[in-house]
Amino acid sequence: MAIGIREVSSRQELKIFIHLPSEIHKNHVNWVPPIYMDEWVYFDPKKNKSFRDCDHILLLAWKNGKAVGRIMGLISHKYNEINREMNGRFAYMETYDDQEVAHALLSEVEKWSREKGMQKLVGPLAFSDKDPQGMLVEGFDKPVVIASNCNFPYQSQLLENENFSKEIDLVVYQIPVPEQIPEFYQKINERFSQKNGELKLMEFTSRRKVRPFIRPVFHLINKTFHEIYGFIPYTEDEMDDMANRYLYLINPRFIKVVVNARMEPVAFVIGMADISKGIQKCRGKLIPLGIFQVFFAARRSKQLNLLLGAIAPDYRGRGLDVMMGIKMLQSARQMGKQTIDSHLELESNHKVRAEMEKLGGKVYKRYRIFQKKL
Repeated sequence: MAIGIREVSSRQELKIFIHLPSEIHKNHVNWVPPIYMDEWVYFDPKKNKSFRDCDHILLLAWKNGKAVGRIMGLISHKYNEINREMNGRFAYMETYDDQEVAHALLSEVEKWSREKGMQKLVGPLAFSDKDPQGMLVEGFDKPVVIASNCNFPYQSQLLENENFSKEIDLVVYQIPVPEQIPEFYQKINERFSQKNGELKLMEFTSRRKVRPFIRPVFHLINKTFHEIYGFIPYTEDEMDDMANRYLYLINPRFIKVVVNARMEPVAFVIGMADISKGIQKCRGKLIPLGIFQVFFAARRSKQLNLLLGAIAPDYRGRGLDVMMGIKMLQSARQMGKQTIDSHLELESNHKVRAEMEKLGGKVYKRYRIFQKKL
């Protein structure tokens, strides 16, 4: 049966694009649907500020009148300029176990990228490293967490069959929450606390008190993340959008910010109770009652997912990571969490990985970003 590839050009086709994964993964026990009201904003260039500096294309694959695959092609002009690259990207690729469909979708994105002067295609990678990135290649028996991709094992094989190879891997650690703070952490904290008298660690019990720190924290991210693969500095509009997308889901007790004497953030870490079970139960629909299922799942969950963290360059080596780590572990234990998901860490980030392993962390998932020269 002939395969047709068409660009998404109507609201109805965008609805098919957004909901197709639920058909492909309907028997996939570990798959977690997206939050659909967020998806409609995310894929709308009029609402998602990240489209401003990008060319993009959304494609659907059709066979016998049925949608059987999707893919997004993207060119981030800002990232390419900063990093002196000529890379196109693909993201949000979903297919059944069908090589012909995968070939048709990827070939169309490759052609589109070449026509725009690109020399290499990488992915899965969307606007930045804060979007779901990489394809799962290890840890298929574990549920996906928010802002992470979920795929069947065959999907990476489909890419390899199209001559895609490894660009970079990202690993995810599972860390046990200890009954007591490790002694070596306590000693480090005591030693550095005496040298950090001008610094203050802020903890929160309400989202209202968090809001004044949102833009300063994102500006700190812009200063510290510039060497991370896939990262693009946030504009202030994007800072506000990201905060609005996630803040209502985050218990403020899992936000730790270190400020200096001028109340400027110099370090922070943000965690979030795992809400996967709640999103599965409400099938990604928060309105009218799904939001309560998500909040209930967050309270019952035994896992804390780390989302973001950074330390200003001038304040590194002063034990701020330990200070925040102790407070986060204490909050996790108080809230009944037993494990922590580290979220994605570059396999080459040996310093952070060593800290995870000091706490007993084990790699339990691995994601891969693929590449192909055009």
